[in-house]
Amino acid sequence: MHAPIRMPGHWFDELATGGGSVEAIGFLAQGERSRRLLLIGELLARLEERPTLLGPADLGAIWGTVERAEARKPGSAEELLIGPQVGSWLAHILRRLHGASVGPPLWVDAGHLAAVALVAALRAGTDADLVVPAREGAVSLPTLGLARLPGAPLLGFQPVHARVREGELHLAATVRGTGATALTVRPLTAPQSAVWWPTHRLPVGPGGTEVALDDTDPYRDLDRPIPPRRLTPHELATWQRLFTDAVALLDAGRTSVSGSGATPDSGGTGPGTDTDTRPGTLRPEEIRRIVPWPGRLPNGPVEGLSASTADAFGSMVVAEPPNAAALAETMVHEFQHSKLGALLHLFAMLDDDRTEEHYAPWRPDPRHLPGLLHGAYAFVGVAGFWRDRIGDRAADPLDLAPFRFALRRIQTRTVLRTLATRAALTGPGRRLVAGLTRTVDGWLREPVGGPAVARARAAAAGHRAEWRLRHLRCADEERAGLAAAVRSGTPLPPPRPPRLLPAAERAHWQDVRGALYLRPDATDATDATDATDATDATGAADATDPATDGAPDPAALHADVLLVHGEPASAREAYLEQGAAAPGDPHLLAGWLLAHTALHPGHRRLLARPERFAAAVEGEGPEVWERAAHRLAAPESPA
Repeated sequence: MHAPIRMPGHWFDELATGGGSVEAIGFLAQGERSRRLLLIGELLARLEERPTLLGPADLGAIWGTVERAEARKPGSAEELLIGPQVGSWLAHILRRLHGASVGPPLWVDAGHLAAVALVAALRAGTDADLVVPAREGAVSLPTLGLARLPGAPLLGFQPVHARVREGELHLAATVRGTGATALTVRPLTAPQSAVWWPTHRLPVGPGGTEVALDDTDPYRDLDRPIPPRRLTPHELATWQRLFTDAVALLDAGRTSVSGSGATPDSGGTGPGTDTDTRPGTLRPEEIRRIVPWPGRLPNGPVEGLSASTADAFGSMVVAEPPNAAALAETMVHEFQHSKLGALLHLFAMLDDDRTEEHYAPWRPDPRHLPGLLHGAYAFVGVAGFWRDRIGDRAADPLDLAPFRFALRRIQTRTVLRTLATRAALTGPGRRLVAGLTRTVDGWLREPVGGPAVARARAAAAGHRAEWRLRHLRCADEERAGLAAAVRSGTPLPPPRPPRLLPAAERAHWQDVRGALYLRPDATDATDATDATDATDATGAADATDPATDGAPDPAALHADVLLVHGEPASAREAYLEQGAAAPGDPHLLAGWLLAHTALHPGHRRLLARPERFAAAVEGEGPEVWERAAHRLAAPESPA
């Protein structure tokens, strides 16, 4: 009988800071191994009960191949089974068997187990004779690549006979008349050709560790199978260059000393602190796979997007980044999701109905509490990453690290407060949130250049105000009372909990003003769009479509530029001019409120509930905005 998995408390506490030692993360990997083997056992039991799920394949032959490979080369088959390639597929086929996902004919998804067994045999040097599924004439071999049968039809699915002898793979169609001819290849050593697409490898360093750059595995996305999208030679060279530079940057950050006055409590590098365990550091060899984002989104580019799933520890889907620092930041971000996903497999952290109604400062849409927890954990890592780069002009030539660090620590603290007050946390959940809070509170005490902090605070306030204007509405009675108070001077109604707009009434939007705070030198729409990595569309297992719906037109950006450049009076007038044509526009209302409160610091309470201001001026032109602001911000106002 197996003993239960028990994590030492000091390892949990290391991870709760947002960082984690080699030993703590190794424990997470062992937990994922145990979970993966349990899931494989569940799949085998279901296939034994319903052998027809495999179609022409035979479960006994498949699993016998795996067992012989493991006996010949102990550890090789297990390493394959616990890798992210098998994890993504295993989660998908189990969801299908539970009726929670869709895909190709079930025998194709289930039969992928035979392809896993083929790879085990090839790695161990054993023989195999199996039937595997071909998709559009190609057989996927997880971790190794894609074999394409010459002359095979490019549509549909076909069973293919596969034979392995002494490292050589022979594939032949089992159905006559398809036009496919047999293929023989040595997957472990063969170079790329028209019939063999090996998995790209990114070397981590001289030690031989490599990260897979996977553009062919059908299960490389977050859930449903997708076709291969082979990188062009230019794209591959770009990824290789960016990854090499990102690894160098991460390795340098692990040994650097950042932030004078840092203390162990703040996740810093004070006496007795292991600089290799602090939040924001990453040992690149812990990454197992990077998947180039497979295509484009229907409403815009994918630059800046990334995603991951708890089903594939150490794997991430990443859009081609603009530079090595962006890739290194993304790797840190997504590995944080992997760490938390593994922790959540070991400990229940919170009890939630997954109602999407909470504010996440790095997203345009409302989130559920588990999403907030994932975001907080990820952005503690991101904040730590940029904290370590302050003053490093080689990694941060534009000196943006102070702003990024200041912004992320403010935003993450906001979310941690929400989790502490709104989430039904378990004991481990409270311990995790408390650990993250100690890290961020320590960072908030650290001095950062004044202009960067001021811009970060303004960017955070602007995003929150516009988010509330776009997603929240006052109750009907409160709206009527607010309008009457502004028009006729009646007493202000007391604030009530706002209601969340239905999903059908929401529009995607970009925080272009936040991008301008990141790059104050951006003075037009193109520059602002280029700088939008001040916002973030990443998430655990579900990336947000960064569509341009709701983005201001170029004329409106003029007011944003004035505001960001420290000219609130001129910005307020520019927002008023724009507001005459679109008085209810959330971007204009938020911008006007930011400019107004910069001129009247005592009115900052307006930013706490901007939806009350929107209700008070609804249906009116911008000529009433000033009067409404003074009325709502009056000392007797309950807002």
